[in-house]
Amino acid sequence: MNEDIQFILDTAKEAMTNAIKHLEKEFVNIRAGKATPAMLGSVMVEYYGSQTPLTQVANVNTPDGRTITVQPWEKSMLQEIERAIMIANLGFNPMNNGESIIINVPPLTEERRRELAKQAKAEAEDAKIGVRNARKDANNDIKKLDDVSEDVQSNAEMDVQTITDNHIKKIDDLFHIKEKEIMTV
Repeated sequence: MNEDIQFILDTAKEAMTNAIKHLEKEFVNIRAGKATPAMLGSVMVEYYGSQTPLTQVANVNTPDGRTITVQPWEKSMLQEIERAIMIANLGFNPMNNGESIIINVPPLTEERRRELAKQAKAEAEDAKIGVRNARKDANNDIKKLDDVSEDVQSNAEMDVQTITDNHIKKIDDLFHIKEKEIMTV
């Protein structure tokens, strides 16, 4: 196979794989009823004058499926961490016991589950758009090649379509797993 075409295919595959990696990261942030440390991943704490991720000033654990505990490395940070969790507007009500912060994760309502499933679907659609854009770019690059025959171009475009179909299927599979996770009570 022509080196230029191989490069185009590899580039398209990498872009599509990156779209899936991004989708997986986004899915981690969509909670599915079970408490995880990732739920506090977006919380930034004022630490000696600069905004610092919560995980860099405290241990975040989940002793069970409904509770998150935040154990600051410095006790003086308790109030600041509690305030940061409130400011992050995640719908949690942190409780400070003087040693650590305990967050009870409320069970999701049916309505909230549907909203989260819609959000997951939107993220999946965004990932599909990224994959289709990579396909379009690859096909345009293939058409620009002057030193290859139409048959070779046609075969390369079929290869791009096969890669695209595989990535779209993977996105659909990831979405169905996430949707099931969200809708399971």
